[in-house]
Amino acid sequence: MKRLFRALLISMLISTAALAQSDPLPSWNEGPVKQSIIQFVHAVTTPGTDFVPPADRIATFDNDGTLWAEKPLIQGLFAIFRVHRMVARNPALKNQQPYKAVIEKDKGYFEKAGLKEIIHLFNLTHSGMTSTAFAEEVQLFFNTVKHPTLRTSLYQAIYKPQLELLNYLRANGFKTFICSGGTVDFMRVVSDTLYGIPAEQVIGSELKYKYVDSAGVNDIMRLPGMTTFNDKQEKPVNIQFHIGKRPILACGNEGGAGDVYMLRFSQGSPYKSLQLIVNHDDAAREFEYGEKDNKSLNMAKQYYWQVISMKNDWNTVFP
Repeated sequence: MKRLFRALLISMLISTAALAQSDPLPSWNEGPVKQSIIQFVHAVTTPGTDFVPPADRIATFDNDGTLWAEKPLIQGLFAIFRVHRMVARNPALKNQQPYKAVIEKDKGYFEKAGLKEIIHLFNLTHSGMTSTAFAEEVQLFFNTVKHPTLRTSLYQAIYKPQLELLNYLRANGFKTFICSGGTVDFMRVVSDTLYGIPAEQVIGSELKYKYVDSAGVNDIMRLPGMTTFNDKQEKPVNIQFHIGKRPILACGNEGGAGDVYMLRFSQGSPYKSLQLIVNHDDAAREFEYGEKDNKSLNMAKQYYWQVISMKNDWNTVFP
């Protein structure tokens, strides 16, 4: 009897270990969402009625709040970082707005001045330099700045379950893209390091550019102003512009309703498709926030999207 029990126990342990090794999404709890992802990937990669050719296995992911934490916005932290760098080079700026408000952490100034002044700050900190110089500033930012609320490296402010999902999709012939409201050149500097997504597979908001070939400079100059703000209805437009195909999987997050049209665009694919939306409902491990009108979650219910509960569907949030 003991030998039989021991044999059964060893068999169970081996089976459990094999199952753990074969689980492509170990940071995801067992449940309907995880099952829907695995079933979807199996369906579109297995010959049959739902099979999708590898060339059409396109997946698009929002970035802020979907792949990395967005409280506060990491690109907003970069703007603050740039202000301090600019003031260090030219101390006279500390007495000029909007630099003064940033240095003194005067939120009231921006609340009173409004969106126009925030855009002005964005232009001051993101333009007036070459693309090469900008990339160097972004890299320095990621290498030196800590996340103010998570108290960790910015490289650790990414969601481990989403990294597993990206890897799982690529292992099954998917091409993964970022489609975010953040500026494209900001994300491209770190997208490969963070997510394994190369620069050419990043779609985002875009500044105005000008080619310069003079005085020893052969580069792209970054100018004030945007050519596109990649949010809401602009996301499907820019997906069409950059990829030319609808994604069969689209993943966004609830918070500003910025991703719902990307998910709807995906749902119009002639192929079987899957839409995922991250719900920030875990105040203990991340943050808890939503939309006043509940637009994203209401649309998820209306169109049968899978809602990822950070609290219930992820057993781990950060690496």
